[in-house]
Amino acid sequence: MKVGFTGTQQGLTHKQSKALDEVLLAGYPITEFHHGDCIGADKEACDKIASAYGHENIVCHPPTNISKRAYVRSGHYRDAKAYLDRNHDIVDETGILIGCPKESQEVLRSGTWATIRYAMKTGKLVIIVYPDGSLADDVSFKQN
Repeated sequence: MKVGFTGTQQGLTHKQSKALDEVLLAGYPITEFHHGDCIGADKEACDKIASAYGHENIVCHPPTNISKRAYVRSGHYRDAKAYLDRNHDIVDETGILIGCPKESQEVLRSGTWATIRYAMKTGKLVIIVYPDGSLADDVSFKQN
């Protein structure tokens, strides 16, 4: 299973981290884990994947703007791209997107939320892990 990830650069809340553990380690074999190599949630999620599956399953989509890059050890690297293009590549190369935003409500001007919206628009399964640890899939999100 190819999984994409997007999350807040502020990092995961404790409850979000626990819920993400349950989602990532639910028993579904993750063959590739695609991330944007940003500080905060990307790094934290990659650490979880590396512990469970090893670095070789991690696919890095680095940004051209290196100011907030985490330099996560990954098994595969894509060419550096602008944030929006890189985020679209993560969605386009995977079947599921896990999003860990810092807000409990959708907001504009957020890379995490923009990536979630793009994944929904392209028909991907989206799992949102909210800061309070609650989960929503794309069906329940659309109803809010």
